[in-house]
Amino acid sequence: MEIKKVMVIGAGQMGNGIAQVSAQTGWDTVLYDINMELVDKGLANIAKNLQRDVSKGKRTEEDMAAIMGRLKPSTTLDDAADADLIIEAIVENFDIKKKVFEQLDAIAPAHAILATNTSSLPITQIAATTKRPAQVIGMHFMNPVP
Repeated sequence: MEIKKVMVIGAGQMGNGIAQVSAQTGWDTVLYDINMELVDKGLANIAKNLQRDVSKGKRTEEDMAAIMGRLKPSTTLDDAADADLIIEAIVENFDIKKKVFEQLDAIAPAHAILATNTSSLPITQIAATTKRPAQVIGMHFMNPVP
């Protein structure tokens, strides 16, 4: 399966870092959170990280602009409808994750992989909340991500 579009659920410290790495890889990346203020904060953090790299000579302004151009803000899970990989990076609360995964399972295309960044909850328990448990994976990123 070729990945063209990634959606990251949660624009906090881990989520915005995961979105940054995804966009740096060259994938169109949707950064989702429950309100635009949180998404904007996440995007601002990504821009700050990239600008720091520019200041240190690790990347060009053009690279930064291209990466930022691959990021799309979102406050609707409906944006998962055409995502190939969806990475959840929200609070470590099973009931909240269960609700999100049930919604994503109904919205995401059949081929999509649903990933969780959990560090404490069983992946099999999260996968069991979907109709596609074989397509649910754990992707544990270390903090800080980028």
